[in-house]
Amino acid sequence: MLVGMAEMGAGGQFTFFPRKGEAASRLAQAEKSKLSPALTLPRHLYLAILRLLHPAEAAARRLIIAAARGIVVTLPPLRPRKPKPATLRGPRAFLPKGPKRRPKPTPRILSLALLDPPRRLFHVSRRTVPAHAAPRILGLDFGATFRPLPPPPSADDPIDAARLGQRLAALSAALDDLPGQAKRFARWRARRDAAIARDGPVSGRRLSPLRRGRPPGGRLSSYDPVAIHSRKIREVDEILAHAHALAVYALDNRDTS
Repeated sequence: MLVGMAEMGAGGQFTFFPRKGEAASRLAQAEKSKLSPALTLPRHLYLAILRLLHPAEAAARRLIIAAARGIVVTLPPLRPRKPKPATLRGPRAFLPKGPKRRPKPTPRILSLALLDPPRRLFHVSRRTVPAHAAPRILGLDFGATFRPLPPPPSADDPIDAARLGQRLAALSAALDDLPGQAKRFARWRARRDAAIARDGPVSGRRLSPLRRGRPPGGRLSSYDPVAIHSRKIREVDEILAHAHALAVYALDNRDTS
């Protein structure tokens, strides 16, 4: 559904630009913003997809954890670190070095995160005034020219959706390959157990893939199939709560951390 919403916004009847019969002013605005039309969504659709994408990613992460229950993997032995080359001594130390060859950049493949993002406990949001509501003080400088304030943001403003498209592709790929993602989580769990056995408990190391409290992006803390919820509770919230219960059950039966 999220991919369908993005496709409608990118090339269907809900797109902001380009659109057949578009006004010249809006086309000029699109050229000025230098955004790719294929990777742009209107603001209202971008925010609507983002509100559903957060709980959808959390639910897929919990399905992966539940599917990894009972999977045991064997990690390969650690590779010995290569010794650093000794510094040049003698006359060779003063010879000019040749140009370094830059490696070709490899395309980055975005994958679904297996761990919940940590809570920002000491985050303080700064109160800012939007540009369209800034105070107009012109009495201090009588020769100042009057500059109109920018218009307030519109629901149809184009927003770069390249990152959003990558997250949708990663979510779709994870759901299409759930057994592979479960093995990936089992490898992470094995590396964590090996690190704890080798170094002991270290502060700052993640022990559990789930964070405490309510799942990120969700509005329910527990799943109850017979409970009657308010209108603010969406279908994705119930799916996330159910997936969260499955993940907690899988970790309690396989993982003691």
